Amino acid sequence: MTQFLSRRQFIQLGGLAGTAVAVSGCTINLQQPEKLEPYVTPPEEALPGENIWYASTCRQCAAGCGIIVRVSNGRPRKIEGNPQHPLNRGKLCARGQAGLQLLYHPDRLRNAVKQARRGSRQFTPLYWEAALAQAAERVKAARPGAVAFYGNLIPDNLAAIIGPFFQALNAPAPVLFDVQATFDGRRTLALATGQLLGVEPALPVFDIARADVVFSFGANFTETWLSPVAYGHAFAALRGGPLGKRGYLVQFEPRLSATAAVADKWIPIAPGTEAAVALALGKILVLEGGGAAKDSPFAALFRSADIQGAAAASGISEDRLRELALSLVRFARPVIIPGGALAGHTNAAAAMTAVLALNALLGQIGGQAGAIALTPAAADPAFAAATPSSFADARALIEKMKAGAIDVLFVHGNPLYDLPVAAGFAEGLARVPFVVSFSSLVDETAVQADLILPDHTYLESWGYQVVAPVADRPALSGQQPVVAALYDTRATSDVFLDLALRLGGAVKQALPWPNTVEFMKALTGKLRGKDAAYPVKTPEQAWAGWRQMGGWWPTAEERAAPKPPPAPRTLDVSRPQFAGEGGGYPFLLYPYGSVALGDGRGASQPWLQETPDPMTTASWDTWVEINPITAKALGVERDDVVKVASANGEIEAIVYIYPGIRPDVVAVPLGQGHSSFGRYANNKGANVLALLAAQTNERGDLAWAATRVKIVPTGRRRVLPRIENNVGVDFAQKNEKVPG
Repeated sequence: MTQFLSRRQFIQLGGLAGTAVAVSGCTINLQQPEKLEPYVTPPEEALPGENIWYASTCRQCAAGCGIIVRVSNGRPRKIEGNPQHPLNRGKLCARGQAGLQLLYHPDRLRNAVKQARRGSRQFTPLYWEAALAQAAERVKAARPGAVAFYGNLIPDNLAAIIGPFFQALNAPAPVLFDVQATFDGRRTLALATGQLLGVEPALPVFDIARADVVFSFGANFTETWLSPVAYGHAFAALRGGPLGKRGYLVQFEPRLSATAAVADKWIPIAPGTEAAVALALGKILVLEGGGAAKDSPFAALFRSADIQGAAAASGISEDRLRELALSLVRFARPVIIPGGALAGHTNAAAAMTAVLALNALLGQIGGQAGAIALTPAAADPAFAAATPSSFADARALIEKMKAGAIDVLFVHGNPLYDLPVAAGFAEGLARVPFVVSFSSLVDETAVQADLILPDHTYLESWGYQVVAPVADRPALSGQQPVVAALYDTRATSDVFLDLALRLGGAVKQALPWPNTVEFMKALTGKLRGKDAAYPVKTPEQAWAGWRQMGGWWPTAEERAAPKPPPAPRTLDVSRPQFAGEGGGYPFLLYPYGSVALGDGRGASQPWLQETPDPMTTASWDTWVEINPITAKALGVERDDVVKVASANGEIEAIVYIYPGIRPDVVAVPLGQGHSSFGRYANNKGANVLALLAAQTNERGDLAWAATRVKIVPTGRRRVLPRIENNVGVDFAQKNEKVPG
């Protein structure tokens, strides 16, 4: 709509425009005149209208991508990828782009608060001095070993502070259970890699950029798996091979994901049968694939595999298995990836070992030419990295809480949303006398806290991230404030350093720094003399270069190639177990991470809520994907509301008829179902994590894909927000297309 101006307004705006052009060279839009926003304290380093770019680190997931943030008039305006960063090389995903909405979220807590009664939402503002004094007194009064920390995969600098803090208190080690890391299989994969290669547990780096064929067992590397921006960049290199040699991708997965959609072949494998299929492929290679596999020291690991049994269990015919296996020998550089989908089953460790061993059988482990490398060690041991805890660790803490053995619990995360209800965290929390949350939004767990000490957002904080996995060199991603804190919040790392000074004794000796800046200066000083793209002759130069470039990494490639591993003689693969078997739950539940919302932490950001799912184009709600054959048998149609029920609970979801899923599987995305997480997330959809059984795999990690469910129509309908044309979906439903 056109805005009409009076003669007086035109003259006033003309004078303002002339002044602005003379000072900064900028122009003013007369149809939408800009508002003048005076500062109480103007930015010292910026002139009006001048853009300044700050290098920092994205914290929307655990990958540690480098970012640069455009700041104009002291306000962050845009986030882009850092082109100098060795992980993402200037690229950035949708979640990284949306980070500004965390900073400017209207529901952020603006100061420390205490709650009159848990769950009351009656918050009283506190001065930080009073809040910290109260927390310190509670810690002092706690029984020995009765102070605990529960978090997700927190920033590495915070992990490097709380580790010594709780060790000096003789308290339990911090528990860092992370949903996204669990769905990625980070811990299980690192343990399986370490055991197979005879090294310390470490995440492998799969060199798909230089591969000519990739067999991916549930690795959604174009979506959410491990480091999707880096692997997406590598996938582009796979497809754009030299001399027009296009790399080949085969995706084994029960659901047609966005990664499966760009694959050359999608194999709709039965969930939990990945280990059997990997062993069967290996046996075919040993028997029919020629000398390389037959003479491999790993051949004995595959000779006892049951090809016929694997075909029957997986739904992949013996002929298809043979075709897939023998296709591998036609390529010079194959890569076989054990993805996050394997981690969701009770036999996850064996499945990942079997898939990794296929690489060894083909001679692709060992030496600089191998298709698998290890994440290089950090520049200095002082740069400690946060490592995810197992679900068994989380349950052990919960049992202590239930037993009344915890007096003070610090929470950096949202376990009342993240954990299966069957884990019993709510019951344990009720037995803890004093709970402190660091959430900047009042989330489900903060509602049940006594004290909330809101953290800065990552755009207001100092820190670092040990990048893992990273392909060709070690990297430390640096985090710095791109803007002064908007509100009276405080970095959690500063809170614990303050508490250390108040507690004194061994805790103060372990953490002698007065604040995070001094802690970071001490760490970056250890980079003195190490190869970098900036001068590092002195600690001061290292600190300046760190902030300018957004971290540290050497200028030359330092690929950490493992030695050829010793071959295990046998591999014990158990049958996958599913909660609800034989109990009237006919479908396997396949929850999956949302490209936009991740594991639910992105739900507070409206840009991400509005981002359509790449396969369904749906947003703002929770849906359940059902094969057309299954939907017809159940008598449900698109946009019907159904109950998805397990032995542990039930949720409601909107039916989405999806030909790209096995008839015996139903899929539900993560991310929605918050009861308290800001106005954009509250009461949107349902939380699929509430359905999961509290089962673990051999390594103690949550078996998130090991729950069976049933579908119960409600007789109600609700239109799922989406932007797709359903012609193709309706055609498949009408003709009852079966995947595969």
